[in-house]
Amino acid sequence: MIHSHAIIDPSAKIADGVTIGPFSVIGAEVEIGSGSVIGSHVVIEGPTRIGRDNKIYSFAAIGGDPQDKKYAGEATALEIGDRNVIREYCTISRGTAQDSGVTRLGNDNWIMAYVHIAHDCQIGSDTIFANSATLAGHVIIEDYAILGGFTLVHQFCKLGAHCFTAMNSVISKDVLPFTMVSGHMAKPHGLNSEGLKRRGFSSDALKLLRQAYKIIYRSGLTLDQAVEQLQPLAEQSAEVGQLLTFIEGVTRGIVR
Repeated sequence: MIHSHAIIDPSAKIADGVTIGPFSVIGAEVEIGSGSVIGSHVVIEGPTRIGRDNKIYSFAAIGGDPQDKKYAGEATALEIGDRNVIREYCTISRGTAQDSGVTRLGNDNWIMAYVHIAHDCQIGSDTIFANSATLAGHVIIEDYAILGGFTLVHQFCKLGAHCFTAMNSVISKDVLPFTMVSGHMAKPHGLNSEGLKRRGFSSDALKLLRQAYKIIYRSGLTLDQAVEQLQPLAEQSAEVGQLLTFIEGVTRGIVR
């Protein structure tokens, strides 16, 4: 299962059932879980822990030093969960001592070719990153978010669960859960209604989310005023409550 032309550091921990293609390099302090498939010409540096049943395609560079001028060789890490697909030429960096020290990627994510995930990013589960989506450092992406091709995300931004960014979106502020944004700079373009329907959100949930969206974006209220108006809806809807909680945690402002 491990090609004779692969280079494996003696300290690497490779579980049974892992496939590693020719000319791949697996460095020190790398762990790879059972059932994972590493293509040819992949470079994985440690400390990096990769879970079960992942598939990493050719020429990906995983667990490299953070692209941060403050980085001075500190022991930082990358953690990747289970069942992720990471396509050709993706780059995922380890964390930095200035943050948590760990870059994380959850489970069941689909990361297409040429995606860059920078140091200290925290990626949830079930996300989709289309080709060449690029995250600066310290970005948080919540579950089920979808990033269109060539989306650019500024450092320290947070993208909420079930949001959708159109291709070529440039994002410098936080993106609310359940919403769609597009443009340079990104602007809101309604709820991600089709995506929410596909994921089984009820018509009642969508109705209340639409009311919440109108309060935030179409009422002419300030964000603080909108938060006050959202309180009664949050008592009726867990989804609106999730939206409200996200807004209360915003530090960069929201795409608006």
